[in-house]
Amino acid sequence: MTASHCNYTLPDIKTSFGLTEDETMIRDMVREFAENEVKPKAAEVDEKHHFDTDTWKKIVELGLTGIPFPEDLGGSDGGTLAYILAVEELSRVCGSTGLTLAAQVSLGTYPIYKWGGESLQQSYVPKLISGEYMGAYGLTEPNAGSDSGGTQTTATETAEGWVINGRKCFITNANYAGTFIVTAVYDKSLGPKGIGAFVVPRDTPGFSLEKGEQKLGMRGSDWASLVFEDAVIPKDHLLGPKEEGFSTFMKTLEGGRISIAALSLGIAQGAYEEAVAYAKERDAFGKPLAAQQAVAFKLADMAVQIEAARHLVYHSARLKDAGENFGPAAAIAKLHASETAMKVTYEAIQIHGGYGYTREYPVERMWRDAKLCVIGEGTSEIQRLIISRNILRR
Repeated sequence: MTASHCNYTLPDIKTSFGLTEDETMIRDMVREFAENEVKPKAAEVDEKHHFDTDTWKKIVELGLTGIPFPEDLGGSDGGTLAYILAVEELSRVCGSTGLTLAAQVSLGTYPIYKWGGESLQQSYVPKLISGEYMGAYGLTEPNAGSDSGGTQTTATETAEGWVINGRKCFITNANYAGTFIVTAVYDKSLGPKGIGAFVVPRDTPGFSLEKGEQKLGMRGSDWASLVFEDAVIPKDHLLGPKEEGFSTFMKTLEGGRISIAALSLGIAQGAYEEAVAYAKERDAFGKPLAAQQAVAFKLADMAVQIEAARHLVYHSARLKDAGENFGPAAAIAKLHASETAMKVTYEAIQIHGGYGYTREYPVERMWRDAKLCVIGEGTSEIQRLIISRNILRR
């Protein structure tokens, strides 16, 4: 059971946020799909830790995997903002589904499109857009999370190609992926600059998967660990110039932060709508909860934080579309939006009272899902480090 209706009306986004007709159309299309196809399954997907392949096929059929990519590769050339609108709307009803799309586009496909060169682009990007492949990105290791420069997986150049050895963990989309982008050290003497990003086909000998751990939230999003034991990939499967490998995957993470910011925004919006609806329907002390000032003020604070997050998220996406330096803005958007998601989902549970602590209402799931947002694509602490360094120009 969920709060059935929310009378809260989103602002006229086309006017307030300057969306184009195409962007508005994409937002509305995905919102309808999310309400009709994704929302009814969200609780079950979470409860069963189930990745819904039918929903994923429909997402591909709608063209959401190709929104920011050019038409000659199978995309629609819709831009970053249109893409993050899709992530936001999916995440409003199911964080797991929003995360699946975000990982596919910003981590699994974009690096190959941006730094793969024509050969890798033509080999993989059309298949990733068409849904023939899912994509995954392997950065985190058992002993290297926020400290990405501490990567221990190695890539040794030989006559046959790159030989990769090591392990990756918490890799989204891994069990269904056809391609994996993996960071590995090719020259320890260079420190972080000796780390490259490599494209690993699923059928590579010496490469295998291990089952991922049980998760707090985002349970409908697939993940697994990657194991490399003398896995050999072709020499041309290194992304970007060899000496710019670390820079390549750090720029990938900058784009990924916009995706996680949009994911956070969607979760916050969904929890807020549930809280407004419940506050209007539930009576306490002889009047609706919404008429209690303590509750009304909570809703006001939630609305302020969400609208601020929306401006920051859309701004960072527009900077990326304009080809400008978007990294600092992405860090700010990701930090604010993810922490807003945590605050809003917490308060949504509080407004629901005891019912918010049960699985009868979706706000507890949204709170669990939101927690990933302050960890993935760089923790809140890492975002503050990035922002402060930009301020101080270190």
